[in-house]
Amino acid sequence: MDQHNFDYIIAGGGTAGCVLANRLTVERDVRVLLLEAGPPDSNPMIHLPPGYGFLLGRYDWRFATTPQRHCYGRRIPLAQGRVIGGGGSVNAQVFTRGQPGDYDEWASEYGCVGWSFKDVQPYFLRSEGNARLGPPWHGQTGPLKVSDPATLNPLSAAWIEAAQQHGLPYSDDFNGATQYGVGPYQTTTYRGKRWSTASGYLRPALQRPNLTLRTGRRLTRLLLAGDQVYGVEVLNAGGQREQFFASREVLVTAGGLGSPRLLMLSGIGDPADLRAHGVVPKVDLPGVGQNLHDHYAVHVVCQVGQRLGIDQYRRLRRDTLRVGLDYLLRHSGPASSTGVEVGGFSYSGRRPTQPDLQHHFLPALDGQSAGSLVPPGYGCKFDTNFSRPRSRGRLSLISADPLDSLQVDPNYLADPLDLEMNVQALEQCLDIVSQPALARYGTRVLSEGHDLSLRSGRENYVRGLGRSASHLVGTCAMGAGQMAVVDPQLRVHGLRGLRICDSSVMPRLISSNTQAPTVMIAEKAADLVLGKVAPPD
Repeated sequence: MDQHNFDYIIAGGGTAGCVLANRLTVERDVRVLLLEAGPPDSNPMIHLPPGYGFLLGRYDWRFATTPQRHCYGRRIPLAQGRVIGGGGSVNAQVFTRGQPGDYDEWASEYGCVGWSFKDVQPYFLRSEGNARLGPPWHGQTGPLKVSDPATLNPLSAAWIEAAQQHGLPYSDDFNGATQYGVGPYQTTTYRGKRWSTASGYLRPALQRPNLTLRTGRRLTRLLLAGDQVYGVEVLNAGGQREQFFASREVLVTAGGLGSPRLLMLSGIGDPADLRAHGVVPKVDLPGVGQNLHDHYAVHVVCQVGQRLGIDQYRRLRRDTLRVGLDYLLRHSGPASSTGVEVGGFSYSGRRPTQPDLQHHFLPALDGQSAGSLVPPGYGCKFDTNFSRPRSRGRLSLISADPLDSLQVDPNYLADPLDLEMNVQALEQCLDIVSQPALARYGTRVLSEGHDLSLRSGRENYVRGLGRSASHLVGTCAMGAGQMAVVDPQLRVHGLRGLRICDSSVMPRLISSNTQAPTVMIAEKAADLVLGKVAPPD
């Protein structure tokens, strides 16, 4: 095979790119190149479910926001995977896909014909290999393995009980007929190991002679001739430029921040903004980099008065040895846990038609609270958010140098409703902490100097201590309007031979974690590329 000429080039080896690499190379006469800036997923900590706490900073892009004017001018870190498997190789592996209404809104409100829930559900089912749940809401034979927690920490069980005492119902399936309730999260793990799309999709596909993988290749620009995209340029690990050519299409899967960056570096975007950063405009597409939004997560850190939670295994060598043996011999115990074992979905006080608050619970102090170092001891952490944020931001280049970082402004809490709903989410957390199931352990909220008995104190806590949930989407939004970047076939408006096939095309953030929907987008993208989906009338 010519090492620079292919039928398809997949630009980005993250969650979506690994899916596409598998599905396209099923066609034996199709030659596919997969490019990734980061390294292979060979570090053992990537495959250990709780290992993600050790990975960020080493296997991510180390982006941060611009100073957030509604969050006391803080620059908030943004975790975006930079490794084969992308975010799926460094996340907490929570498997939720949102509500049917999320996708119905894509179709009805944003002009995304063919993306209603009934249209996308077959791709969710095709991708999923669920160890417990089955039809009609789940698949059992797909490449993405999904399972229940092998073990449940006593603090996690206590949180479920406390949330029920607060008034929330128990749920054993957040991806079924209703999202509402609390219980254990299913995760993308298999026999005690992380199961990213690199494990489920890419690894089998690498045995095929028509797939070529190149890591350590940083995308610098798309190659254009008029309105035709015919390849990509990269910087390799040695700093040399390489060019690769696609006879059919370039499929961009660089994520919510990487995909619009590649377009802008290539002269595709708002002409005035591009010129301001030293890039010659080639395609006037003002929506590139706009519509940026994310879940703004409020962290509540608590100490407990007993030797409980994951922290105990970090402090006593004999426990660490026992945990290691339990994992190696039985694929169970704390080392098989993602840490984020339980959580759920609830309604805010405004009682919308579908749940609009999401909760995660971690039975550990997490080493650091939202603001300052946590005192020694044992504890737990809540992570809660308003799952349907209204605030919108943007990203732009710093310069035309592809090695420069980005200006990323999610504009957190710009819409007053986002502040109100996140305060309500915090108030739910505080009430759950006060319930007998957790109070019996001497659970105490670390308020970081805020008087949480006052409304003003709770608002200040939300503004001052919230973080990114790493669910950044929308920057190459799908649709038919003036600010849409791709059409419902994922083709970039005004260009030939180019599609965007990742979370950046979501016109609106779904009300859950984003890995499963990104897999779905890539599954459908593969069918669109191969002509297996008939275009709408």
